[in-house]
Amino acid sequence: MVRLKDIAERASVSVMTVSKALRDEPDVSAATKTRLKLLAQQMGYVPDSTAQGLRTRTSKLFGLLLPSMTDPIFARMVLAIEGRAHELGYDIVFMHTLNSTEREEACIRRLLSRRVDGMFLSPVYRIDPESRVYQELQSLHTPTVLLGPAARFCSSFLSVQVEDLLASYAATQHLIGLGHKRIAFLSGPQAAPWSHERFEGYRRALREAGMDVDDRLVFQAGTTVEDGAKTAMQILNESCDATAVQATSDLVAVGCADTLLNQGIRIPEDMSVVGFGNILTSEYFRVPLTTIRQPKFRLGLAAVDAMLHLLRHQPAESKRLPAELIIRASTGPAKTK
Repeated sequence: MVRLKDIAERASVSVMTVSKALRDEPDVSAATKTRLKLLAQQMGYVPDSTAQGLRTRTSKLFGLLLPSMTDPIFARMVLAIEGRAHELGYDIVFMHTLNSTEREEACIRRLLSRRVDGMFLSPVYRIDPESRVYQELQSLHTPTVLLGPAARFCSSFLSVQVEDLLASYAATQHLIGLGHKRIAFLSGPQAAPWSHERFEGYRRALREAGMDVDDRLVFQAGTTVEDGAKTAMQILNESCDATAVQATSDLVAVGCADTLLNQGIRIPEDMSVVGFGNILTSEYFRVPLTTIRQPKFRLGLAAVDAMLHLLRHQPAESKRLPAELIIRASTGPAKTK
């Protein structure tokens, strides 16, 4: 392994001069810096990031904690975070929580033991108003940015998210504008704030149109394709007379729509379907899905921007980015009886 001492001996300068040149210190001439950097490259010198971290008291690492990368909603967000972090000289330590509070706590502690400079977390939502590990994060003043809305147990941290309520409101308005009066709503996990906001957008649009929420049209549907498929059968078996379905995620919408089609229900002639997220599958589904486009890449960039403010001890605020209704073939006029 090539050391600074080896470069210094080859260049006939001091080790301190080599160190300063490679760190772009101002008291070394530009010509000397260029010569020593070129020589270091030719000799195959690789800086010791651990040693640099000891000197600067930074690790140049960010922790990134997500439920699972199999959820396509995170793909472009991660791409943005990793790309921007790379530009800034940071590496990412990536971990999965698998939506387990126990695993989340273990992952956070591992990241703390790695002395990460900051964390990007998609929280595992729970009903409990407090969380010991999040309290520790706060007491340690570890820069932390939430990828999604804050709940009571993590309300002290900055977050980046979409305007869930307004986006869901727009989706329901779209269906109402097509003449739908019996709109089934497939909600997400009860503990997730985004699920509540999307339901509130649905409820508000109905209320403004002079309609009340019919409890027979509200289904707890979860987050997966399988959850959507099960809920579709529940809708059919309970004969709730829905003419449209609004889901809180594209995965649930795809599972629901696929089952409806397999049961001989035409989309959108018999039933309109709306998702949320605009994952790639929604555009290329059997019937291209009307959905809400989340600015996933911009959310990732906003998260890194918030992190930089925290690292620099600058004022920073949580951000909500607008989402956009994308109308495709899965929605159409309500079927007349």
